[in-house]
Amino acid sequence: MDAGSLTTRLANHTIRKICVIKPSALGDVVQSLPVLPVLRQRFPESHISWVINRELSDLLTGHSCLNELIPFDRQGGTGAWYTLLQRLRKSRFDLVFDLQGLLRTGIMTLATGAPIRIGLQTAREGAHLACHQLLPDSGIQVPAYRRAWRIAEELGLVELRSNTEIVIPDYDRVWAEKLRASLRGPLLVIQPGTRWQTKQWPLRQFAEVTRRAVEELGMSAIVVGSGGESSAAKELVELVQHVAPRSEIQSLAGQTTIKQLAALLQRADLVLSNDSGPLHLAAGLGTPAVGIFTCTSPTRSGPPPAPLRRMVATHLPCAASYCKRCPHQGSAHLACFEELSPDRVWQAVVQTWSEIQRQRVRAA
Repeated sequence: MDAGSLTTRLANHTIRKICVIKPSALGDVVQSLPVLPVLRQRFPESHISWVINRELSDLLTGHSCLNELIPFDRQGGTGAWYTLLQRLRKSRFDLVFDLQGLLRTGIMTLATGAPIRIGLQTAREGAHLACHQLLPDSGIQVPAYRRAWRIAEELGLVELRSNTEIVIPDYDRVWAEKLRASLRGPLLVIQPGTRWQTKQWPLRQFAEVTRRAVEELGMSAIVVGSGGESSAAKELVELVQHVAPRSEIQSLAGQTTIKQLAALLQRADLVLSNDSGPLHLAAGLGTPAVGIFTCTSPTRSGPPPAPLRRMVATHLPCAASYCKRCPHQGSAHLACFEELSPDRVWQAVVQTWSEIQRQRVRAA
């Protein structure tokens, strides 16, 4: 990798075609979206593409700063992989950003043959070798939402407001509006699922917080998640209905598209979620949220701080270890789940809801 600033490199090149490589995951893609208005501002006539996992591609459909989506089929086999690399090579990009920093995205970056290839200091698995430069101050201790924004800072465009544009079709807005209108009281959307064992705050604790929201705040609740999380979502609904039989709660896990999920999150009064994609999607849409963090750090991995946003984290010494499976045995195994009690999460819900109410009174 050569030394030198990004602006110095750009001074010697004409940038006609740009590619952002950030295939996954949902929350990471959402946190990277503010880079697009920055690139459009700096390169108003350039063709901008984004490499993204096919199942997430609809998230970017219709974005005003994008010219092209390049879908990546992670399970597509060698044929799909070869086709993708050939497409990247033939596209003749002038500037490429690898915002994922893994072996597969490093291969994609190298395949472009672009004269300027930029990565982040979080790159691993040899991905840095495909880049000409890693942006300074973009390491693992830098909040995730700030790493991609380093591009704006390097380009001298920090005066731009960070903007997460997600285009929701009218028919999905109407669907969410009708669903919202059918419910009583404020709407609480709950995302209890996650792929990591160590992020999975227990369903019974989600159920306790949900029960209080229903009974004490008069809320209705909708549980969301992927198809693989539908069983857990159903169990959460049953747990709540067991202790609060008259509660209005339902599961839509596995039943929504990404754009429908976005429309629903936008219509929610409050979102309660593990550290997961829907939490970041809700934050990007400006919806008030309470996030639950056990093995990850709300500072490093959470959404940007905001007045109607609270992140609650465990206080144990092993907090923010980023272990996908708990390494401890005996009473220490997943002890963070019990330490981060429903009472603490409920307090964050109440405080956030009180601020929402005060804001609405001021706006009336």
